[in-house]
Amino acid sequence: MDMYRKIIVLFCLGLFAYGCATVPLTGRRQLSIVGNSEILPLSYDQYSTVIRDSRIVTNTPDGQKVVRVGRRIASAVELYLKENNLKNVTEGFSWEFNLIESDQVNAWCMPGGKVAFYTGIMPICRDEAGVAVVMGHEVAHAIANHARERMSQGLVANGLLGGLQVAMGENPSLTRTIFLQAVGFGGQVGMLRFSRDQELEADKLGLLFMAMAGYDPREAPGFWERMNAGAGGAGVPEFLSTHPGPDRRIDRLNQQMADAMVHYEKSKQ
Repeated sequence: MDMYRKIIVLFCLGLFAYGCATVPLTGRRQLSIVGNSEILPLSYDQYSTVIRDSRIVTNTPDGQKVVRVGRRIASAVELYLKENNLKNVTEGFSWEFNLIESDQVNAWCMPGGKVAFYTGIMPICRDEAGVAVVMGHEVAHAIANHARERMSQGLVANGLLGGLQVAMGENPSLTRTIFLQAVGFGGQVGMLRFSRDQELEADKLGLLFMAMAGYDPREAPGFWERMNAGAGGAGVPEFLSTHPGPDRRIDRLNQQMADAMVHYEKSKQ
């Protein structure tokens, strides 16, 4: 039995070493046995389904604000990655930004840069800087490949160790379920329950990304204060229920502000 356990441990260590990737800027190692070439087509198909079945209001002033901020942040991040020899991180990405009519106080991003905001979060965003706080966070999930990491973890947990294509051949139903859960379709659309480490990592990267795009990162704590106050007695908004608490988040953001301000000042040069 001890020998069997040793073999399993060695196998898992070997799998982790073979199927590892590094998150840009943070350097965190993550499990990655699924490639973008595999997961992005599935993501784009699911995003198209959401857009088709939803009431899109991207042609409104708020909708255009979401598009404008999204494109500005995506361009700034793409430039940063290119300048730091990390252009391959967004290989195959196809950025898209839409505002969906819904009372949900939420926003989300699927693999490959497919972003959606719900109209319910716009009053809390209030202005472009507020939209940039949320947009930076969601773009960070895509850049850090958090959904791909979740899917890799799900495949390994279910003994599907050969990657996405092999898993589809061995157990297509289970593999599709793992994918849907990884990109947020296990329950309500967009209700991604990333790990605390992933959420805090997206906060950190998001602060840097909004700063790179010329949005003042010092606006971020204020957004979270408004989000917390907006909860009031009406229950916890979706965007808070799946994320670390506002107080902890604000403390972390303030600790990371100095680094973000370096990027912000550079963007103004």
